[in-house]
Amino acid sequence: MSSGTLYDKVWDLHRIADLPGGSTQLFVGLHLIHEVTSPQAFSAITEKNLEVFCPERTIATVDHIVPTESQARPFLDPLAETMLSTLEKNCKKYGIKLFEIGSGNQGIVHVIAPESGLTQPGMTIACGDSHTSTHGAFGAIAFGIGTSQVRDVLASQSLAMKKLKVRRIWVNGQLEKGVFAKDLILHIIRQLGVKGGVGYAYEFAGPAIEKMSMEERMTICNMAIEGGARSGYINPDKTTFEYLRNKPYLPKGKAWELAVKWWETLSSDPDAKFDDEVQFDANNVAPTITWGINPGQAISIDELIPKKESLGENDRQTAEEAYLYMKLQPGEPIKGLAVDVCFIGSCTNGRLSDLKAAAKIAENRHVAKGIKAFVVPGSEKVARDAEAEGIDKLFMNAGFEWRKPGCSMCLAMNPDRLEGNQISASSSNRNFKGRQGSSKGRTLLMSPAMVAAAAISGSVVDVRELIAKNNTSQK
Repeated sequence: MSSGTLYDKVWDLHRIADLPGGSTQLFVGLHLIHEVTSPQAFSAITEKNLEVFCPERTIATVDHIVPTESQARPFLDPLAETMLSTLEKNCKKYGIKLFEIGSGNQGIVHVIAPESGLTQPGMTIACGDSHTSTHGAFGAIAFGIGTSQVRDVLASQSLAMKKLKVRRIWVNGQLEKGVFAKDLILHIIRQLGVKGGVGYAYEFAGPAIEKMSMEERMTICNMAIEGGARSGYINPDKTTFEYLRNKPYLPKGKAWELAVKWWETLSSDPDAKFDDEVQFDANNVAPTITWGINPGQAISIDELIPKKESLGENDRQTAEEAYLYMKLQPGEPIKGLAVDVCFIGSCTNGRLSDLKAAAKIAENRHVAKGIKAFVVPGSEKVARDAEAEGIDKLFMNAGFEWRKPGCSMCLAMNPDRLEGNQISASSSNRNFKGRQGSSKGRTLLMSPAMVAAAAISGSVVDVRELIAKNNTSQK
């Protein structure tokens, strides 16, 4: 088993007891909840006459079901209104802090916690949402959990878990202009497979990772779950500490200096032992797009949709299913494929830097005729910061809709949905059948800049070509 890794250190710091059967009772430093997976958990503790054990360590927000056009209450969808009002009642009853709509703090759970400084190095973090791995970008060990485990954390502030193996993913080189963190993680998942990380925590490291901003690192860790890993993390460094400095929930003055000193001890040791190691070269990564029905079915912009014979035996049946569902032929290019809807947002790519990258492509251009294109900030803070820089107006001048914060079309538990067999260019994290609201809807995952390029062109294009045109026009 691994030893001397950040994962091992954080696990040992939070171990309460070793349980029969090989599990560990693990203390949870931060519990994040939202309106979808918490109602049944609250009902369960109420039925057993239990209290929330550490309400000060639980933070709630609303994100999945909120509409992004009008957020006036009551919501037009009665079920969405019921889910939100239930969360409000439970938070009030148990003394839990709620980042409610209009507070200035509301947004997608994996956006609001890092931007407020709730997410910190060395923490264990749990949330009833699979993409909780996002928080690992800060050197935390973060797990998505099910509703029954949400109940357990509310009641005991702990989880019973088996320790994972640790795989280090070392990335050399540097991403070229027009290639983003989203492209890199799609490339990694493609190579290792959607089940390649089962039983593992992924440690992302190496020169290419170290050069990334915190928001890029969050994109990488966010999609570790799509590669089968239960958790993904990056060792904290100066980039981490500078991002966290002066965040609302962080200590100040001498306490801040002491916190940083402690965080610096949490990185994996130089002689740490990993259960497995793989290497990638960022210089070899190009803009990457999914063509199929899981995030591992991805190709670079200049590649052809793979033929079944070129795939491993275990991937051929899924490929056949994907060809049929996506209405694509093996051997044809992904470049030039027409799209209908372009969505920029989600917990993967709804942060300010994501919007800025897309805005640079949209600037002085216009959405192609017949394309529905919209931008959904990941939080009220992201929206506020973007609007202060005029990014909202830039998008709207280009023909994009500028929406209110929420999960939106990432999973369509709200009015933002595909219709019929529309094709979506999406900056979200999953391209499963029906994921974006239509049983026939088709999703192409890509970076926000690539989504913007598709909106402008009306089809899948290489964003590097538009960047080159930008550079030429500026000379």
